[in-house]
Amino acid sequence: MGTVPDDAAVTDTTPVPTPIGDYAVLGDGRTAALVSRAGSVDWLCPPRFDSPACFAALLGGPEHGRWLLTAPDATRVTRRYLDDSFVLETTFETPTGTAVLLDAMPLGDGRCDLVRRLTAVRGSVRVRHEWVVRFGYGAVVPWVHRVADAEGTEVIRAVAGPDSLVLRGDRLPRPGDGPHRGHADAFTLTEGETVELSLTWVPSWAPVPRAPRPAHRVEVTEHQWARWARAARYRGTYRDAVVRSLLVLRLLTDSETGGIVAAATTSLPEDPGGERNWDYRYCWLRDAAMTLEALLEHGYRHEAEAWRQWLLRAVAGDPAQVQIMYGVDGSRELPERTLDHLPGYAGSRPVRVGNAAVSQVQNDVLGEVMAALHLARATGVAEGADSWSLQTRLVDHLCATWRRPDSGIWEVRGEPRHFTHSKVMAWVALDRAVRGVEEHGLPGPVDRWRRERDAVHADVLAHGWDAERGTFVQHHGATHTDASLLQLVLVGFLPPGDERLVGTVAAIRAELEVAPGLLLRYRTERTDDGLHGSEHPFLACSGWLADALARQGDVDGAAAVLDVLDGLRTDVGLLAEEYDPVTGRMIGNVPQALSHLALVRAVHSHDEALRRRGAPEPRAETVGRA
Repeated sequence: MGTVPDDAAVTDTTPVPTPIGDYAVLGDGRTAALVSRAGSVDWLCPPRFDSPACFAALLGGPEHGRWLLTAPDATRVTRRYLDDSFVLETTFETPTGTAVLLDAMPLGDGRCDLVRRLTAVRGSVRVRHEWVVRFGYGAVVPWVHRVADAEGTEVIRAVAGPDSLVLRGDRLPRPGDGPHRGHADAFTLTEGETVELSLTWVPSWAPVPRAPRPAHRVEVTEHQWARWARAARYRGTYRDAVVRSLLVLRLLTDSETGGIVAAATTSLPEDPGGERNWDYRYCWLRDAAMTLEALLEHGYRHEAEAWRQWLLRAVAGDPAQVQIMYGVDGSRELPERTLDHLPGYAGSRPVRVGNAAVSQVQNDVLGEVMAALHLARATGVAEGADSWSLQTRLVDHLCATWRRPDSGIWEVRGEPRHFTHSKVMAWVALDRAVRGVEEHGLPGPVDRWRRERDAVHADVLAHGWDAERGTFVQHHGATHTDASLLQLVLVGFLPPGDERLVGTVAAIRAELEVAPGLLLRYRTERTDDGLHGSEHPFLACSGWLADALARQGDVDGAAAVLDVLDGLRTDVGLLAEEYDPVTGRMIGNVPQALSHLALVRAVHSHDEALRRRGAPEPRAETVGRA
């Protein structure tokens, strides 16, 4: 299923960057690590998703920090997650033997650990171990020394500023033996021998923490992930894709704050070698709301309640000051800056941290939020007085602002426009507010909301519809589409089978489908997004297309697109932001919440369409959508 053959050999010394699809993700509910097929941890931001990286080889080279544990003579490498977990098993086959590496970030005890266990299961295997720590996104060389922990065991501690990393293990690497001013070692494991290593982030002023028990914590972590996944109870045609995607969405949810980040990485390019490089380690209200809907449809109410509380804290205050995104903890200051010391993935510069889109106006966002909260009510999540009070204030503010131009769902950095999708999502916000009153008996100025809802609807039909071409268009005055218009089918703006929506789906495919089931977000030559270069098919759009087709009754067409999207998942089931059908490689930040949630929701619509057609899938009942 992956874009890289399962029998690919380790090529760690090549100057060509590791393909994005070659990375697996680990997570502990607070942060995430990316591990290459070669066994190199090339990205880790402890202790939070949006913290500075201590391993940043992903955006540079080994000299910017990595933790490599590999069999350099491997001629075949295969890997998988154990059960429905994020415990990664990598098998290195060499001419002289086979070794199995287990990697995991243990859950649930407030620590930030990464544990690794390498075992020779056949013959003898030569091992290479490198530990190169660079705090501050690869810029800061730490002070590294050996110390004793509370039990008197020797460990290696790297310290710089507020950060420190502690490395423990059966065989610690030697200083100065590595080519990148790091620690390194080379040794041979014979059949039955095991090396256990663990990495712990701890504030530099804190004492060395107690040692973890790697074997025990790996087993417990596997069981914890698998237990969470079992609650989904999905057993349909796309079971592996759905469950793995739900797991990814959970991995990207902060277990302490409830915030949901858009991706685990920054600056993996949409256009390799170009400037379309963004930091996605923050909580977009839009993406998080859509994630919430995907989780709710599979019964995960606890996550819904946690995110709603996060939302209340993050947007508290004046509705005019609500942002489109926040930090994991709800922080508002996300200034964008460039890291000029990093060459970028495949030379893609600048490397950015923070995101200037935080200051944009995007009128669609409240629609996604209100849709998610409406679904939460429909699935039995009790509405609190504070939550509904917040929603009414936000909707009242929208009544006064929806007529203004904005930057739209794609966060274009050109001139604001009257985007059709933004207007439609304003309609959704008002519609779900009205339904909160009508269906759930909540208080609110429903007559005013109805009038504004009708006004938005009329505006879209007057200015967003091109009768000559028979399609809705990207913005007022445009003659072209963009893929966000697929959302019109999904949100109930018109009946799914309305000829105007059928024509819009057809127009989008004609303009933006560059390979079967793969769509561009928009044509960069027609959309002033303020950037140079182009981009590749955006995988969430494939999910939206399948979803729209299913709702319009084209179950076979929806399945064909879903088969494409399912088939693009990497060997460990992950999806990045985009995909290049020419090179067959993932593009953009990874794993991307929007890609995974669009797949999950499209499968739900596909199964509902099958049920309506009288051919139910063998799965547990899930909650339908408005």
